[in-house]
Amino acid sequence: MTAGPIEISREARPQVGVLPMRRTPEGGTEILLVTSRETRRWVIPKGWPMKGRKPYEAAAREAYEEAGIVGHVGKRPLGFYLYEKRLKNRDAVLCQVKVFPLEVRKQLKKFPERGQREARWFSPSEAADMVIEAGLAGLIRAAGNSDPKKG
Repeated sequence: MTAGPIEISREARPQVGVLPMRRTPEGGTEILLVTSRETRRWVIPKGWPMKGRKPYEAAAREAYEEAGIVGHVGKRPLGFYLYEKRLKNRDAVLCQVKVFPLEVRKQLKKFPERGQREARWFSPSEAADMVIEAGLAGLIRAAGNSDPKKG
């Protein structure tokens, strides 16, 4: 599949990410989304696997770097989704993101990518509507109906 000059690799590259969740005082769930640096679309904190770190640890590190959030990350993924990542050379690669639940305990004022992204809390249905990737929207909807302490 090509779109103009963009070549898409058939093999998906692995990435890791978190679905940041917190309980509302009313007992509901909220999901934190961040904007991507390039396209400014709403996404979850995610990145490439890191040498010497388990996938869920790398995902939690991305959450800290991109959104300044810390908390309890589940060791079992909620699932995965596919998306096209635009590289600096303008090529696009297919990525498969393994998504881990993150029960947010704290949102820090200072973190590495502060000022480069916007972060905002949404209800699960709003968050699912804000993201472009259908697979991610499905994970958000499913997680919104579950308990963030599981995992």
